[in-house]
Parts: sequence; structure tokens; C-alpha cells
Amino acid sequence: MVAEQGGPEDQKPQSDEARSAFVPPAGVGQPSGPPEDDHPTSEFAVPAGLQTDPSASSGQGSASAAGSGTGTEQLTNAFTTPSGVQGHPPPAFTPAQGIPMIRLTKEAPWQDRMRTMLRMPVFERPAPESVQRTDDSGPAVPRVLDLTLRIGELLLAGGEGAEDVEAAMFAVSRSYGLDRCEPTVTFTLLSISHQPSLVEDPVTASRTVRRRGTDYTRLAAVFQLIDDITTAEHVEVSLEEAYRRLAEIRRNRHPYPGWVLTAAAGLLAGSASVLVGGGPLVFLAAAAGAMLGDRLAWLFAGRGLPEFYQFMAAAMPPAAIGIALTLTHSTDIRPSAVITGGLFALLPGRALVAGVQDGLTGYYITAGARLLEVMYFFIGIVAGVLLMLYLGVQLGAELNPEARFVPHDRPIAQILASMALTLAFAILLQQERSTVLAVTLNGGVAWVIYGAMARAGDISPVAATAVAAGLVGLFGQLFSRYRYTSSLPYITAAIGPLLPGSATYFGLLGFAQNEVETGLASLSTAVATALAIAIGVNLGSEISRLFMRVPGGVEGGPGRRAAKRTRGF
Repeated sequence: MVAEQGGPEDQKPQSDEARSAFVPPAGVGQPSGPPEDDHPTSEFAVPAGLQTDPSASSGQGSASAAGSGTGTEQLTNAFTTPSGVQGHPPPAFTPAQGIPMIRLTKEAPWQDRMRTMLRMPVFERPAPESVQRTDDSGPAVPRVLDLTLRIGELLLAGGEGAEDVEAAMFAVSRSYGLDRCEPTVTFTLLSISHQPSLVEDPVTASRTVRRRGTDYTRLAAVFQLIDDITTAEHVEVSLEEAYRRLAEIRRNRHPYPGWVLTAAAGLLAGSASVLVGGGPLVFLAAAAGAMLGDRLAWLFAGRGLPEFYQFMAAAMPPAAIGIALTLTHSTDIRPSAVITGGLFALLPGRALVAGVQDGLTGYYITAGARLLEVMYFFIGIVAGVLLMLYLGVQLGAELNPEARFVPHDRPIAQILASMALTLAFAILLQQERSTVLAVTLNGGVAWVIYGAMARAGDISPVAATAVAAGLVGLFGQLFSRYRYTSSLPYITAAIGPLLPGSATYFGLLGFAQNEVETGLASLSTAVATALAIAIGVNLGSEISRLFMRVPGGVEGGPGRRAAKRTRGF
């Protein structure tokens, strides 16, 4: 049986007949001449008796249909337009399942709009939305990648989580027209790769983070720059303008001078001593020890010593002052409260929260490096305090482990002390003055929740800490969404009153007095409390995303795709 088409081809044998296996769009006839460059043909012959069906529907189109009277069922074409895509398919490669529809609402923060696409494969991401001006020849790929890496470096050095750093890098590169980008963030290395198409070589750039600094004012300025780049419909941010603003951010001085930071360290330690039962004299002693330790750490930093020795040096003056007060045998001063207050000013709560957050979001290499850094800092603090405690025991100082029992009849004073501690912590983090009031109130709320559960309700202190930290994370996310900025300035300082300073001190005291079991129990409580803080903060942040409408998700799906797990096998 020969197909009835008329022409010289009718006389050819059936084995030589070759036709296209691709269906032309509805309403377009089969070309009679040789195929053009944009109409690929198949090298496989169409079986005899089958012919193309131009009248096939767009949703259920077929590559060929049975001829009249053959009784063969209609064949389904795998290259038809997916049902979720309207109009003509994009010219690039389209997967068989189609491209998901993406809602990119401009009113949403760029973090929410980018987290979704980061967890998508490259070929499933929607077409780029270039909101910034580029040259006629296209975006300058090396300059865009360099700008992206410099922005990511400032965010990672400022303590931002790896997921948010990757979202920021992807948002910047996408805004300048580079959609096929894959950013990668580790503890000290950032890299980004751009592949223009499936047949072109990728362009990869990397940058190493060698210096870290805590300056949340600079972090907020970087977030504002990213927001202007990604959502600027009325503000044009060219590459030159972005470089200029980035250079200004780097040159900006810290908002608080050095003497204010030293005074803030003293206020933090004195307020922490009040939280654990200290009075006015204990407040002054703890503040003096913390300020002396801060100056000693600055001296070591100026000599180029590693941070391990800086923490060790900063932990020694508060412990020495507490030992000296013990030797005076004064009953009006609690030496344990002095030492505990000094520990509050040194515990690396910021790095701990960032490390646990990276682990919970799937960035295990970065999380492992951050937690290893926390461990080294903690060992430095332990070494400095243990050295002073051992010296005190040798001098006959009577350090009483039973001093951990704190009177609970001063709730107003402790609430005020928790707010003062949070305020001092915010200053040490170099936060903007406009955020200090909000984070101070957040810290006071955290202590009220903890006191109501752990002290008034006799609930486990670890569980009460987790709940209070969860509320801190929730309120911090709400504040950051309202201000379109990072959540760290509203969270990190607010967890200050919840840090396990007293449990750490009594654990070290147990080791100094050769009571290993008691020391291990107290240190285990301190570790559990620290993990409860970190997990609670992360859980509160995730809960805020559950109850808020997050544009940028897949149609009918969640706002941010979860990573698939294998459950251990």
C-alpha cells in the first residue's frame, strides 16, 4: 500500500520513504520541499499506511495517525505542548513533563522568590526576568558573576546562613539576565557557574572569604542593595551603580566606636549576673571583668593572634575577679554570678545558631565547619576559665556548687536585666539604631516566656528555652518581612538572655574540683540548651513561612521545595 500524495515520490520503493516524525502545529501544513533549519526531521522512516494528522488537538496531539481503513490506534506524540504551558513552547529544551508555572509576585521579598527556584533543576526554572539595564549585546557575564560573588562574600562574612547567601547570589545574577546559574556556598569558598546553553561551555568564578566581621549595619545595607537590584521597577541599578554602592558599603565605618563596644560588653555581663541572682555589687564586678577581658582580647587581636587565644584571654579576667571575691569571704557578693556574667558575654550564640540552621536546611559542609568553629571558641573559653578556677582552688577559694540556686522573687528586675542584656548585645553586633528597640523588646518577651514556663510553671528549662527561642525566631521573621531585610538583627541579640552561661560555669567548676560526673552533667545541660536555642530559632522561622502567603512557589505547591531524603538507605 502506497501513500497517496501524487508526485514523483510515488514511484519510489517504500523502504526509501522518509518523513518527519514531528507534528507541525495545528493549522500548518506539511512542507513540500526540503525541511528548513528550524524544522528538524527524523532519520527513521514512517511505517507504511501511516500519515500525519494535522488536525490533532494541542493537548493530545499525535505524531501520526492510522490511514483510513487500517484500524490502527492513534499514536501519542511525546513532544506536544504540556497542558500547563500556554501558547508556543520556549525555543530552548523543554522536558517531557513541561515547565511548571511560577508565580513571581514582586511584592514578596526576594528571599521567598528565589528559594523556590534554587531547589529546582536548571531546566525547570522559568525564563529570566531581567529587571536591570544591560547592553544591546547582552549582560557582561564576568562582571555580573564578580558582582554576585562580592555581594555573597559580604553576606557570608556577616554571619548569614548558606541558604540565604545562595538565594541572594541567584537573585542578583538572575536580575541581570543570567538565569542558568548555579551558586555554591561553603564556609570559606563561594563559587558560581553560568552555562549560557546546553551546548556552550560554562563560565565559573569563585571567591574566598578570609576575614569575618560582625556588622549588622553593613549586612542591612547589602540587603537593601539586593532588594533594589531584584525588585527595582522605578530604580535603575546598572552594574556601575551596583559596584559604586558596594564600594560605599565596604568603606562605611562602624556605627559605634570602640569605647561604646567595651561599655556594651560590661553592660551585657552585668545584666547577665542580675539574671542569675546578683545584686548591684555583683553587677559592677561582672561589668569590670567583662570590660577588662574585652580590652585584653582587642590587644591580642592587634598582635595577630588567632581567635582561640582571644576568647581564652577574654574569659580570664571575669573568672579572676570572681575568685578574688571568693577569697574575701564576703557574704553579700555571689562570685558565681560574676563568672557567669562574664561567660554570657563570650558564648558564641550567633555562630551556633547559624551552624545549626545550615545543618537543618541541608548545607552540611558549612554546618560542620561552623559548629567546629563554635567548638574551638568554646574550648578557648573553657581553657581560660578552668585555668583561673584551678588557680583559685589551689589558693583555697571555696567555690560552692550549691550557689546555682537563684531566688525567683525578682521578676521585674530580671525582665529589665534581660532587656538591657539584649540592648548591649545589639550594640556589640553593630546593629542599626532603628532595629535596637525591636530586638530589645523581642529579648524581653523571650525571657518572660522562659520565666513563666521554667520558673513559674516548673517545666524543663531546656523545653522552655526551645519555646522561647521559637518565638524569637517567629517574631524576628515577622520584623524582617515588614522591613524587607535580614532576620539576623532581630533574632541574634534576642537569644542572649537564653544562653546557658550558668550551666557552663558549674560544669567547669565540677571539673576544677575533680567532680567529673557533676561537670559532665552540667555541660550536657549547657549543650542541650544551646541546641534547643538554635533549633527553636530555626523552627520559629519556618513556622512563619507556613502561615504567611509566600509567592514564588509552584502553582498548587509549597512556597519552597523540600529536599528529598532517602531515610538512610
